Amino acid sequence: MRPMFPGQTYTRVLVDLYVTSIVEVFEKEQRLSTQVKMITVWFDSNVLWNSYKFCQILTIAAPRNLFWRPDIVIAESVKTEIGTVESSYVQLVFFGYVVLPEVLSLNTVCKLNLYRFPFDTQSCNITIQSVAYSNVDLKLETLHDTGVLTNSSKQSFQSQGEWELLNISTSKSKVFLMFGYADQLIYQITIKRRPLLHVINIILPVFFFLVLDVTSYFIDTDGADKLSFKVTLLLAISVLLLILNDTLPSTTYELPLIGIYCSAIFSLIGISILETILVNFLRAKGAKILSASAAVTGQDDGVSGPPVDQDRDQKEFQIAMWWIKVARITDMMFLILYLLTIVVFLSVLGKVWYIH
Repeated sequence: MRPMFPGQTYTRVLVDLYVTSIVEVFEKEQRLSTQVKMITVWFDSNVLWNSYKFCQILTIAAPRNLFWRPDIVIAESVKTEIGTVESSYVQLVFFGYVVLPEVLSLNTVCKLNLYRFPFDTQSCNITIQSVAYSNVDLKLETLHDTGVLTNSSKQSFQSQGEWELLNISTSKSKVFLMFGYADQLIYQITIKRRPLLHVINIILPVFFFLVLDVTSYFIDTDGADKLSFKVTLLLAISVLLLILNDTLPSTTYELPLIGIYCSAIFSLIGISILETILVNFLRAKGAKILSASAAVTGQDDGVSGPPVDQDRDQKEFQIAMWWIKVARITDMMFLILYLLTIVVFLSVLGKVWYIH
């Protein structure tokens, strides 16, 4: 039978939830995998005894199937398993309380905000409630305050992986069931990502590709070689975008800043390739005029006849040099605008990324 405190018609159940490990965060599926320790305590007058009359015995381990247990479930749970071998015992305390400690491996739904990925902080809820009892029969409360939960969880935290545990806060709510309202205990777990791995794998390589693209303007080589170099950079960024696509969900409401970062640099290098094609076209046009003029001059030198039209040669030479000059000015002006765009873009993006 459901035990009750003397003089009361409801059972008061105290629950503590300690996070011992963040196993994995699935960004694409919006799920959180954790290992937690849940301690459930309730009063049962049937296990009340005077320790002075029983050899100072304060606690006793007893088979759990002999006692009533609250039907506590986790609302966000996708899959819940026992983290270790399930204990067959509960702990009985002499002043009438039953303690049920459990280590659980939870797989819960969590709405992740990946706007600042990989410099993001996530808050995921683990909601505990009863599905068989309303709040008239069973009331849920926390055993300790949030400070104790957070400090104890940090001390027992087992993993040193990608995520860092920041805080555990608690709140109470109610949910409507067919027979009335049931109490809910909401544990909000706040975790912060350690971004070093993603910085090394994605952010720095893309930035170095951008630096290489800028330095390619100072390469004194054939235009075709420079163009192939820039296309290679563009293909390298495409590979990193494919890696990023496998990590981030496709249903996010806001485009993550890292997606804006990679796409913008991809677009900048694409525009740089178009500028290189234009400059190569202008230089080739000037070089074609010069070669045609030189060919005509060479034929005139080997054939007797009227004197070579020096004014025509001078005019063609000036036209050819004008095309080459336009190409140089276009290249220099684009480089200046390119550098200004990069500085402004990275400054604004960095400010939003770290301060937003």
